Amino acid sequence: MATEVNPGIFLRPLGMEPPPERELLCIFGTGDLGRSLGQRLLQTGYRVVYGSRRPQSCGPLPPGAQVLSHTEAAQLASLIFICVHREHYDFLETLAPQLKGKVNMFIMRAMLVPGALVVKGLNTLSAWVLLNGPLAGKQVFLCGDSAEAKQAVRELATRLGLSVLDRGSLSAAREVEDFPLQLFPEWRLPLCIATGLTAFFFFYLLIRDIIYAYVEQDKDISFRIMVSLANKVFPIVSLIMLSLCYLPGVMAAILQLYRGTKYSRFPDWLDRWMLCRKQLGLLALALAFLHVLYTFIIPIRYAVRHKLISTVVDEVGFLRYVFQQSR
Repeated sequence: MATEVNPGIFLRPLGMEPPPERELLCIFGTGDLGRSLGQRLLQTGYRVVYGSRRPQSCGPLPPGAQVLSHTEAAQLASLIFICVHREHYDFLETLAPQLKGKVNMFIMRAMLVPGALVVKGLNTLSAWVLLNGPLAGKQVFLCGDSAEAKQAVRELATRLGLSVLDRGSLSAAREVEDFPLQLFPEWRLPLCIATGLTAFFFFYLLIRDIIYAYVEQDKDISFRIMVSLANKVFPIVSLIMLSLCYLPGVMAAILQLYRGTKYSRFPDWLDRWMLCRKQLGLLALALAFLHVLYTFIIPIRYAVRHKLISTVVDEVGFLRYVFQQSR
């Protein structure tokens, strides 16, 4: 006799463990950042609940997420992302009983919530990057006074593919908040090196070729400063920058051979040097391009000057001929 099976019941073989329930995360804020973060968390396998002041009219949210009031959403999750602007933090004080003992992850400016485990970080990720860009290998920063809370956030960030750097206690929150305001932080050292080398060789060649010729030989060739002199500086600095791009790799290889292992950590100065090799190489390429450009400009400049001189000579010769004929 056939056994009728209810199609709504899932049959699991005996001895098989039930699948683990996905962790529920809470997000306060239904703006661009909150929606993008929720979409990424849902894609990673988490469940998401939003806390909103107006749950019935908060706009479109990622499919699969639910939206409740702040109080109801905070009671359901142990990790809460704060994705609202600082001027709207007033409601957090009224939620102190619901937030007590829970991890409060502030992506905007951090705020101390009584009894809550406050963590600051992930603020280097924009809404666009969370929604469209790849996260694998991107570095984010965390700080907080609770090691357990930071570990929970670190595990979540690692599952998203992020590389996490712990900046210490919550006193470093201002430093972490200022990271997105820094303009090209990886380029700072290479730009300083390129600027210093360019200034040094420019003034060296200025003294040797221009000032010395004027003082010793009474020759004024200052017109060469902007083109000819600069074209001597660019290839020199470009070759030095290119050597600085490859030199740290050679030094790292020698250090690994000396230590007999490739798993030991490099000194901080060498590690920082190796991290900016790409920028050093790009600056060397840019200076080489300027050298090529100036090399094409110089003949054109000389040709124009030659044409101008020839025109003046021809005019003088014509005037002289006219003057002689009039006599």
